[in-house]
Parts: sequence; C-alpha cells; structure tokens
Amino acid sequence: MLQSLIFVAAGIALLSYAADAFVDGAARLAVRFDISPVIVGAVIVGFGTSAPEMLVSGLAAGRGDLDLGVGNVIGSNVANVTLVLGVAALVTTIGISRLTLRRELPLSIGSVALFAVLVQGGLNRIEGTVLLIAMIGALIFLRHASAGDQDGLDDELDDEYGDPSEIQVGTEWLRTLAGLFGTVLGAWLLVEGALDLAARWGLTGGFIGLTMVAIGTSLPELVTAVAAARMGHTEMIVGNLLGSNIFNSLAVGAIISLVGPGPVLDSNLTGVATGIMVGAVVLAGLFMITKASVVRWEAAVLLLAYLVSMPFTISDSTDCETSEAADCVDASALVVAEPS
Repeated sequence: MLQSLIFVAAGIALLSYAADAFVDGAARLAVRFDISPVIVGAVIVGFGTSAPEMLVSGLAAGRGDLDLGVGNVIGSNVANVTLVLGVAALVTTIGISRLTLRRELPLSIGSVALFAVLVQGGLNRIEGTVLLIAMIGALIFLRHASAGDQDGLDDELDDEYGDPSEIQVGTEWLRTLAGLFGTVLGAWLLVEGALDLAARWGLTGGFIGLTMVAIGTSLPELVTAVAAARMGHTEMIVGNLLGSNIFNSLAVGAIISLVGPGPVLDSNLTGVATGIMVGAVVLAGLFMITKASVVRWEAAVLLLAYLVSMPFTISDSTDCETSEAADCVDASALVVAEPS
C-alpha cells in the first residue's frame, strides 16, 4: 500500500506543477506567434487546464474502469465551482466580467447538464460523439461571442503573459514539452495508485475518482486561482474555471465514452453525484450573477456545500458484489500487480 500512496502523492505533485507549465508554455507560444486571443483563452488555456482530467479519465476508461473516469469528471466539476472558487474568493472578492456571464456561464451549465443526462445508465460511442459535436459547437460559440471583445482579451493576455516580443520561443517549447511529459506521467501514477487503493480499501473507483483523484486533477486550477487572487488578478479566474468545466464535461466526457464505453457500475455516480454536480454549478452561477462577483460569505457557502455533499457520495465495493450485472467487476482485477 505504501507504493500506491507514493504513486498518488507523486502523481498529484506532478500534475500540480507540470500541467501549469504546459498551459503557460503553450499559451506563451500562441501569444508569441500572434494566435487569436479567443483561441488562446478558450482553447489553449481551457484545454490545457483540463489536461489532467483528460489524461487521468482517459487512462482509467481505457483500462476498463469507466467509473473512475466518470467520477473524476463529476468531482472535478464540483471542485472547480465550490472548492477552488471558494478558496480563491476567501482571499479576495472575485469580480466577474459581463463577457464571462454572457459566454462561459450558460455554456458551463449547459455542458454539465448534458453530461449529467447522457451518463445515466453508462456511456457509449454514440453519446461520446454527441459530446464531441457539442464541444465543437461550444468552441464556435465562444469564438463568435468574443468577436467584439478582442481588445479586452488582448489586454488580459498581455497582463498574464507579458510583451509577445520578449517571449523566448526555445524556452517556451522546452517548458511546454516538459509540462506535457510531466502531466502524462503524473496522470499514470495517479491512476495506478488510486485504483490499487480503491481495491485495498474496499471502495469503488467512482468514489475514489470523485474525491482523491478529482482533487488531485483540480490542483492546477486551485494553485492558479489562489495565486491570481493574491495578486489581485481576478479577471480570468471564473472564466478559466467555467471553461474547465466545459472541457471536462464535453471533451473529457467524449474521450472516456469513445475510449472505454460501458455501464457505470456505481449507482451513486449517476444519482447523487450528478445531482450534486448540477446543483453546485447552478448555485455558483446564482452567486456570480448577483452583483457580478463572488464575495467571502458566498465563498464560505460554496466551501460548506462541498464539505457537506461529499459524504453522500460514499459507496463501497460491496455494491458490486451484490450486483447481478454481468459487467460488474472487482477493481482489484484492473490493478497491475506490484513487484515482489
């Protein structure tokens, strides 16, 4: 078990730093080569901050543990709008632009709701295709919705990444590739360790995905949001978190549906957990709409909602033992044997 704990800790640490390096490097290269601010903000940053969820969930689904992948998507979505946003808003009031309220917020709620509906009963390749088409549609919408705000996005990117002429291409390529490698390695370590711990502790992969793995893959967003809040750079925090939820629900949902389709064995995932996910996004959205900000008392409510809701998602592997489903398997069978 010690090896599994080391794998989980090392995986989380790698994901925290490597994913951030990957996003920064890719975004700086895009800014240096004069790529549209909309593409940088919505695609590169949004896609990059969801890279841990994408890799962890994709690896888990590919190995036959769809529950862990689904749990990671749901848990990360909940953590983004409660844990991460709550901690950042405790540091300082988070202001929210009209662009974000008009663009990312409705897309985030819609994406989360679509994933919650499609995951009922499991995921198949048709549903994965629907999620992929929805992701493409979301990107098109983001591009057109931001067409009139190019100058504002340019200013945000200049504040975040500096003068494009001063960006060193070689350094940023190295940062991007090292970040990508570290993110892949961190995802593999986290999946290996989490599956083994689930088997040893008698917990489902779904619950481990909802909690331990989801918090681990959300750490890049947490670190970035808290650092931005401490420096007073709050403009992009909510947009990035909502964008991450869009990519988690649509892009990551599509990948796990296409790579490892099948039934979701943990009934808590398709019941209580999806309800908590949709409720958390709606609650956070209501706080954002009122006065276009999230203040400290609202942050406290979001954090309390996260802490109170998680115990209701607990489900152990005895559910699998009593299930009549032919596809119900023991999580321990999915774990690579430790060397003697």
